[in-house]
Amino acid sequence: MATENAGAKAQMLPVREDLFTRPLSPLSEVRLAGTECDTCGEVSLGKVASCPNCIGQAVHEIKLSRRGRVWTYTIIRHRPPGDYKGPEPFVPFGVGLVELPEGIRVLSPIDSPVDQIKIGMAVDLDVYKLFTDEKGDDVIAFRFRRQE
Repeated sequence: MATENAGAKAQMLPVREDLFTRPLSPLSEVRLAGTECDTCGEVSLGKVASCPNCIGQAVHEIKLSRRGRVWTYTIIRHRPPGDYKGPEPFVPFGVGLVELPEGIRVLSPIDSPVDQIKIGMAVDLDVYKLFTDEKGDDVIAFRFRRQE
């Protein structure tokens, strides 16, 4: 049975629009996109039209840093409900708030053995293929990896 996308080149799709810088390839050069308010300096994840802090309309896009530190974290020890796209069989993993130099804290999976995750641990951005969708396109996501 032929698919609708047969013969078409697979695309790289972000897990959420306006989350990453473009182009989406090579993945090693993709960064998280951010927005900074010209009025109050608030930094937001992704591209936003107005500041969530002061409601100002004067904002500009920025690239967020690739390096940060774990501000706090938790360990997910049970398979999340719904359309979970992680490894099978399920493997416990860390999720934390990663503080970036721009002053924003980003909620992210932490790619590290769970017994080695620590508050203050240095981490690097890792943009990766999360899964291939039903059309054959690669869906990309992000996580932070323990610095070696």
